[in-house]
Amino acid sequence: MWPRLFGRFDGHSRTLQGQLRDVLVHAVMEGFLSPGEVLPSSRVLARMLKLSRTTVTLALQALADKGLIVSKARSGYFVSEQLQATYLGARQRADAAPVAGAVSWAERLKLHPSAQRNIQKSAVWQQQPYPFIYGQFDSTLFPTADWRECVLESLQSRALRRWAPDHIDRDDETLVEQIHRRLLPARGIWAEADQILVTAGAQQAIFLLATLLVGPSTVVGVEDPGYPDARNNLLLRTRHVRALRVDEQGLVPSAALAECRYVYVTPSHQCPTTVTMPLQRRLDLLAQAERDDFVVIEDDHESELNFSGKPSPSLKSLDTQARVIYLGSLSKTLAHGLRLGYVVAPAELVRELRALRRLVMRHVPTNNQQVAASFIAHGHQEAFVRRLNIAYRERAQALLAALALHAPALQPVSAQGGSALWLRAHKGVDTRELAQRLYAQGVIVESGDVFFASARRPRRHLRIGYSSIPVERIEAGVRVIARELNRPGP
Repeated sequence: MWPRLFGRFDGHSRTLQGQLRDVLVHAVMEGFLSPGEVLPSSRVLARMLKLSRTTVTLALQALADKGLIVSKARSGYFVSEQLQATYLGARQRADAAPVAGAVSWAERLKLHPSAQRNIQKSAVWQQQPYPFIYGQFDSTLFPTADWRECVLESLQSRALRRWAPDHIDRDDETLVEQIHRRLLPARGIWAEADQILVTAGAQQAIFLLATLLVGPSTVVGVEDPGYPDARNNLLLRTRHVRALRVDEQGLVPSAALAECRYVYVTPSHQCPTTVTMPLQRRLDLLAQAERDDFVVIEDDHESELNFSGKPSPSLKSLDTQARVIYLGSLSKTLAHGLRLGYVVAPAELVRELRALRRLVMRHVPTNNQQVAASFIAHGHQEAFVRRLNIAYRERAQALLAALALHAPALQPVSAQGGSALWLRAHKGVDTRELAQRLYAQGVIVESGDVFFASARRPRRHLRIGYSSIPVERIEAGVRVIARELNRPGP
């Protein structure tokens, strides 16, 4: 058992002593060893694991100091019997059948977020050979040296004194300054510092806005197909979420918008079709917002990923009536796990958003804010986005060429950038079932049905991402897709 555990257990320590200590804790907690059971001697463990006896002895002594194991003179180490009433006892109680008088949580819940339809992503996608997955990180493109430089700067004494204290409800001034002077002007937006709020990604921004602005009778319009997480956030607040039609130019201005108090839109790269709303339609949308008195929530995700080199102006930059709330994100381009975004809105709204955020999490971790601020200030962000656009353009071209050659029945929507393609399959193809078959063969794609609001949502669409797959694997992956697409049904 021990060589297998030591060889396969994925612990966090980088030292052999620490790895062995983690394995022993894992073996105890997972029930491989029972309370009172004797452990192999340090000599035997060292021989089995090909470690020095000193390493093994130190690991055993560390666990003894923590009370997980006990040493008995001339008998060796034993698993502490006290664990029976703590860790193992708690596990047995958790696994036991409900007892009389237990709390019925189903009766107490006011909301059921777990029942909503959400985008599903494999936790082990990096182990698949063809990860055509959207919205994930590619370590081969990440500027590790530049990021490390900024992290080290944040650990200097002066920087540490700035970010380490509790900021209560304040943001890191250096990041707000970079958003104010570098990021927003690049999108044609001029805002004051009190009109900017840093959030834990655009996702938190949507949640905060929905909490403040949306009541049970509020009518909110969302693109259809559209971003499921935004739709689900709003559905937690109101049943009056209107599905708004999308075409090859994005959201279609229509009479349906006049019924809405708020309209959520993704004009730079519509989610999920990736199309870009042209300038005239943006102007038409803003004119209708003024005429029909609704507010636009602009999610400007992936706006930097533009292959034409001529990005369209943001809705916020065209807004003369303060009718656009702008959502920006650093996570979408830099690293999705970073969870950094921001809201630009009138100061009176930002003041309330800040107070609400304080109740949720006080503030976004300021160490990450300061590192991101340095990353932008040193010009690393701009250089990184340029490299991303070059890499993504190459991958997009390779994907389109492979699809045209091997799977012409999949019809892609024309896009000017982004990190994924939106495709429609021929009639009779169920892309949910197709995605499951492909996953079994190492190919990850996303079925498009989750993006539609209707109960009779179509199952002919796919989203195929290229942010996380090397260009040299794209054609081979598309061949697998084509083979499964053309496979006769049962």
